[in-house]
Amino acid sequence: MPVLTRLIPSPVVVDINGGALDDLAGLLADQRVSSSGKLAVAISGGSGQKLRDRLAPELPGADWYSVAGGSLDSAVKLADAMRGKRYDAVVGLGGGKVIDVAKYAAARVGLPMVAVATNLSHDGICSPVSTLDNDNGRGSYGVPQPIALVIDLDVIRDTPARFVRSGIGDAVSNLSAIADWELSHRETGEPVDGLAAAMARSAGESVLRHPGTIADDDFLTTLAEGLVLSGIAMAISGDTRPSSGACHEISHAFDLLYPQRAASHGEQVGIGAAFAMYLRGATAEAQHIADVLRRHSLPVLPGEIGFSDAEFVSAVEYAPQTRPGRYTILEHLDLDTDAIRDAYADYVKAIGS
Repeated sequence: MPVLTRLIPSPVVVDINGGALDDLAGLLADQRVSSSGKLAVAISGGSGQKLRDRLAPELPGADWYSVAGGSLDSAVKLADAMRGKRYDAVVGLGGGKVIDVAKYAAARVGLPMVAVATNLSHDGICSPVSTLDNDNGRGSYGVPQPIALVIDLDVIRDTPARFVRSGIGDAVSNLSAIADWELSHRETGEPVDGLAAAMARSAGESVLRHPGTIADDDFLTTLAEGLVLSGIAMAISGDTRPSSGACHEISHAFDLLYPQRAASHGEQVGIGAAFAMYLRGATAEAQHIADVLRRHSLPVLPGEIGFSDAEFVSAVEYAPQTRPGRYTILEHLDLDTDAIRDAYADYVKAIGS
């Protein structure tokens, strides 16, 4: 008998609106995530700490854990601290780093995880992946997807604009990642999950083509929904393929080669996406991505985030080593140093400086 449907992994609740945090306890109780209110709440030292005073009276049964940085060591320490406490769930309250730590710690102790995002810096808020610093640099770890996701637009508006802009770069980079996935399908026979690709592409296109700015609630909602769809797309495909291609390889190379100077994830993948689009001969698409990034005050050239042309060339050359086995336009073209330098010079002329 043919299989006519499939189960799609997704959070049981996604709440994106102004005032979403006004009744967090009630939402978790109504959705049967935590009827007792016994929660472990992991908070960052910044936005999470600021919200603790507001939320603590509404969560009298919660224990609060401060997370120092987004490292594997921090995640393991959090998991160890929670053991044996009989919590209903783990709540990650803050930016991408604390949410990634909370996802990993929750997986380690076998608890569901609720993501309460205080910024929109990347699609990790709803993905089945934790990106954590380790002794070798930075690694990606498979974890269960959050069981619930809460994004309060009133909180998002108060966060530094650079965090929202980072999310824009990450969402738009989906379009380059999908192009790489389809290239790999043609050249190597790698299967493409059509539903995951459609969701990731829709997420990227919705942000790319929205006329608004980060000052508009409608745009913030579109961006938040796009990042959620990207996370679900990765859960469907079982890996990061829908949202990670040459654009992310280039970003990972920046992180590994220049760990003390790396810019935000979204800034780096945005530049990587525009350049990768140019490499595959899609000049108009590369120009469109560059124009949108500029409109949102995001960089399109490495010099705008403090890297020289030579350092960018080195990062592109090193990039394929960051994801062995992944086939993108970088692996397809297999450019040497001189060819990358020439391609970059042509890219700068094409998109304008």
